[in-house]
Amino acid sequence: MAKLIFGMMQSLDGYIAGAPGGPDLPPPGIALHYHFNDHVRGLGGMLYGRRIYEVMRYWDEAGPDWEAVEHDFAAAWRPKPKWVVSRTLKSVGPNATIVSDSIEAFVRRLKETVEGDIDIAGPELAGFLTGLGLIDEYHLYFRPFVLGGGKPFFAGARPPLRLIASDEIGENTVRLKYVPVVAEPRLSEERDKHNLSSPASIDAIASMRGKGPNLANRREPPKLGSLPLAQLRCARPGMTWVCEGGDARVSQV
Repeated sequence: MAKLIFGMMQSLDGYIAGAPGGPDLPPPGIALHYHFNDHVRGLGGMLYGRRIYEVMRYWDEAGPDWEAVEHDFAAAWRPKPKWVVSRTLKSVGPNATIVSDSIEAFVRRLKETVEGDIDIAGPELAGFLTGLGLIDEYHLYFRPFVLGGGKPFFAGARPPLRLIASDEIGENTVRLKYVPVVAEPRLSEERDKHNLSSPASIDAIASMRGKGPNLANRREPPKLGSLPLAQLRCARPGMTWVCEGGDARVSQV
């Protein structure tokens, strides 16, 4: 199953491009450029928004002043499958396909059928796919420039992320890799999922999750040191204790 990765170069203040008339990110140096060449060479394909695809079409035809590193990138990029999300484009270049309808279903099908990672380019498209929970990793390439404004890497707020790797690449560039944080289900959600409502069943869930000892049949409030880490309702007919971790509160209901 393919992974969807959203990764782009950006300034230290989080912009992938500067504001009109303001400073912008310079082209990558040779070492960083070759890093991206190798990255593209290993991809299963690229998923583009319209604007970024039109920018990337620069690589469809060689320029007269290209250096070896640019020819190498174009050779890696041209044969790769490209899917362009747009309702306005009427035609695309070689090895490209327009995606105009049922975007979520199409992307889910890509993840199931494509071998290798799929790059996402374009903050708006990435923001849309983030809202659907479809992006697997975020690669932030921080370069030593401050733009003060422009187009941000993140088009909007998103759920928490967890850092899984960091490294220095090329000319003073730091790459941070993040994955979405997967929230652990609450005890009440697990109870509803399994249709469990009895005190013994609730206590069994907590025991399976390693959150604490069996408290369902206790007549006395538990000691603070034995409290589970998450909220646990330890019920007994006529005697219900609410045991909370963190602030370690014990009270009778």
